[in-house]
Amino acid sequence: MRRSTAAALTVTLVATGLTPLFLAAPASAAVAKHYDDFNGDGYRDLAYRHFYSGISGADGWKGGAVNIVYGSASGLDTTRTQVVHQDSPGIPGTGEDDDQFGESISSADLNKDGYADLVVGNPMEKVGNAAYRGTVTIVWGSRSGLSGGTSVAPKSGAGSYFGRALATGDFNGDGSPDLALIGGEETWLYRGGFTKAGGTGSVSKIDKAGQGWYSTGLAAGKVNGDGRTDLVVLGTQFVDNKPAHRIWYLKGASSGLTSGASKTYASEPWSAAIGDFDKNGYGDIAVGLPDNNDGKGIVSVWRGTSSGPSGSMTYNQASSGVSGTPEAGDNFGYSVSAGDTNGDGYADLAVGVPQEDVAGKEDQGGVTVFRGGSDGLTGSRSTWIPQTVLGPADSYVSFGSPVRLRDLDRDGKADLTVGANGDALLMRGTSTTPTATGSVHLPEYGGGFLN
Repeated sequence: MRRSTAAALTVTLVATGLTPLFLAAPASAAVAKHYDDFNGDGYRDLAYRHFYSGISGADGWKGGAVNIVYGSASGLDTTRTQVVHQDSPGIPGTGEDDDQFGESISSADLNKDGYADLVVGNPMEKVGNAAYRGTVTIVWGSRSGLSGGTSVAPKSGAGSYFGRALATGDFNGDGSPDLALIGGEETWLYRGGFTKAGGTGSVSKIDKAGQGWYSTGLAAGKVNGDGRTDLVVLGTQFVDNKPAHRIWYLKGASSGLTSGASKTYASEPWSAAIGDFDKNGYGDIAVGLPDNNDGKGIVSVWRGTSSGPSGSMTYNQASSGVSGTPEAGDNFGYSVSAGDTNGDGYADLAVGVPQEDVAGKEDQGGVTVFRGGSDGLTGSRSTWIPQTVLGPADSYVSFGSPVRLRDLDRDGKADLTVGANGDALLMRGTSTTPTATGSVHLPEYGGGFLN
């Protein structure tokens, strides 16, 4: 079964008559500790695409929306939610039927006021007479949650579908978060700081000039141990008029980003995540390749070193200790996310397998969680979490189409959030593996998660 084209999901609140529900302590002028703590209370929040994205919402908004569920000491509080869309007060633009506000989402404290800000891509937005020009909006964090927004101006030369992928990080190490995004065929780096009036630092194009490079996705993290954020660009490069599927490593540097090694794959890379799976101080790059081998799928891990990524390991459902059997169309590696689920200091990897048949039901899906260790990831430390943790269901649920690992209750263990068609489940991290006991269903889930 072919995958959904939806790339990201967002959470929404009932948009009318919002009150300041989230009374966090005042934040200092320092950058927010967590890049996804929108109200500065010390707990991570979760954003995803609203259920009605792409169609009209219940209160009349159009063109997509993002849902935010705010965090607390007990994890996500589903009674404290917010919906953000282009008809929300202070958000630039107007929601239209063909828009996809929330198709991509990221976050960081871009104006360094102590509150994380939400970055929302709307790659289908019509701007003037230009169809599918695309827009990117920064929705500003505050003590009472997200409020008001500012457009990110496309640089001259940025093509259509502006903002179809986003990533944030301090790429030049100056203490101000930066924003990377895809517009047209290239990636664009916007350096911080950012202001509510629309100001940014310098902007540069990231491209393999004259080499037929087409950017399709982004992932950010720390690979070489120098403290700066590095960027991985997923894409296709045409060599002798033939497409080569590649990822491209760019090293964070005082100037922004410098070009590093590329790695070529037999199939298109669909997802990537960076985590230190062997705790050697260098981030490893996990790449999901769900189309590999007739859709059986694999995950390739490009190991981090002081000079950047070097050497790799491959994992699939034929790896020793991994549950299941590789079958055409399973799409192992459709989504990947890294985080320490059991608090042992090693990053773990969640791998979505949304088209796996479960309990006789076609394409129900599931997630394989690989636990890290001194030898990196291994199938002997993997756990299979099938769709059935959601409860009885029919075929085509596609559990695992997006996955996300983040510590949402501040207990030192990353919680696993898994999306399916029309539902999503948050499972708390434990000393062994994420558990469905006490799990939380996300309200009005429409797809994707904040990266």
